[in-house]
Amino acid sequence: MTVTIADITFDRVEYDADADVLYLHVGDPSRAVDFDETPEGHAVRFDREGNVVGLTLVRPKRLLERNGELRVTLPVPSDVPAEQLAPALS
Repeated sequence: MTVTIADITFDRVEYDADADVLYLHVGDPSRAVDFDETPEGHAVRFDREGNVVGLTLVRPKRLLERNGELRVTLPVPSDVPAEQLAPALS
C-alpha cells in the first residue's frame, strides 16, 4: 500500500489503531536525520538533503471523522481527503 500527500509517495505505511497514529515513510525509516513538527502537531522527518522521508500523523482517524479531511503543513500546506487515507486506517 502507498499513500501520496503533497506529491510525496510514502511506500511504508503502518497504522497503530490503539493510539490512532499513522506512520508514513519513503523507503527505509532510518534515512531520517532531522525532524520538525507541523503547526497541526504532526511530525515530519527529513533526510540529509532536506527531503521529506517520513510523516507521523497524530489522531488521523478522529480528524477525518470530524472534518472529512486532514490538514498537513509540509513545505506547502496540503489537505488530505478522507478517501485518500481510509485504506491505511483500516
